[in-house]
Amino acid sequence: MADREPLSEARIVAAASAVADRAGLAGLSMRTVGRELGVEAMSLYHHVAGKEALLDALVDRLVSGIRHPDPALPWREALAERCRSMRAVLGAHPWGLGLIESRRTPGPALLLHHETVIACLRGAGFPVRLAAHAFSVLDAYVFGFVTTEQHLPFEPGESAEAVVAEMAVPRDRFPHLAEMAEVLVAGRDYAYGEEFEWGLALILDGLERRLEAA
Repeated sequence: MADREPLSEARIVAAASAVADRAGLAGLSMRTVGRELGVEAMSLYHHVAGKEALLDALVDRLVSGIRHPDPALPWREALAERCRSMRAVLGAHPWGLGLIESRRTPGPALLLHHETVIACLRGAGFPVRLAAHAFSVLDAYVFGFVTTEQHLPFEPGESAEAVVAEMAVPRDRFPHLAEMAEVLVAGRDYAYGEEFEWGLALILDGLERRLEAA
């Protein structure tokens, strides 16, 4: 019989990610991670100091999956690619939204990610304060969009048209809402996720104008 793969911090953090994906952060503990790995919880402490250290390492693992802005690309394209990557990673790991910015002891991957985003903005000529505003509004947009996507009342495979039809918005009371639903959804293969690129372009357009005026 093959020997069991030895424990390591990387294996423990990967197991923690799997537990969080299934049960959320509320279901994450040293015990549940140990169970995921088929070991006693106490054996994890040889590699991870405790749950708080595990959460810090989990954030670093999550952030490591987000693409850094490519310095070879124009700043708009580099930041757009980074935002798309962040949306994909956070969408795949819903627990990340409540964790990624909450840690008071950021790890090297999170610090490096922040450094590369700021370097992209500063390299494009953004003054420090404008770079901070840009960083904030881009992250707020991605975080908010992902949160909305995760909480939309859609069943797997269900169309937006079916949901709108079930809501049956009275046109006499809510004419503008009914009109929007009819124009965007009725008879169309509408997906809310398509709004992401439009909103991202709107933000980048605004930042570009602010940069030109700086």
